Amino acid sequence: MTPRKRVRLTGTIQVPLPPTDAFTLFTPTGERAWAQGWDPQFPSPTTDDTEPGTVFQTDHAGRRSIWTVIGCDPGTAIQYATTTPGDRAGLVTVTCQPWEGDTTLATVSYDLTALAPEANVDLDRFAAHYPHFLEQWRQAIAQAITASGNPT
Repeated sequence: MTPRKRVRLTGTIQVPLPPTDAFTLFTPTGERAWAQGWDPQFPSPTTDDTEPGTVFQTDHAGRRSIWTVIGCDPGTAIQYATTTPGDRAGLVTVTCQPWEGDTTLATVSYDLTALAPEANVDLDRFAAHYPHFLEQWRQAIAQAITASGNPT
């Protein structure tokens, strides 16, 4: 039996907003503002998409993933359990801390395990490109903030 990979990745990006405003960009519906193709679908209606226990699904790059909010400190941190059946499962955590002026330092952590031997290669690729992945997030967020008229 081929062992399954596990990757633990952490990185930071600067968001040109105060932490409470930056935090909303990492909520299930808030991510729509900047993440192209991000369209969470909620099987059960919700009034607060950050409430622990909230479940949603996404389709991205031909993969359907199931997400569950497992922790939330409003305005500061949110944690998700995520599973892409037959591919990977794990945790995603985003923590927002005040930085210089009205800027936020967002720490983004992924702890993922391959569910099938063939998923090992994808996890290796994800890990190798993680800094670039976060840079893409930073750029997309900055563009969304500029487009919305928020000063940066």
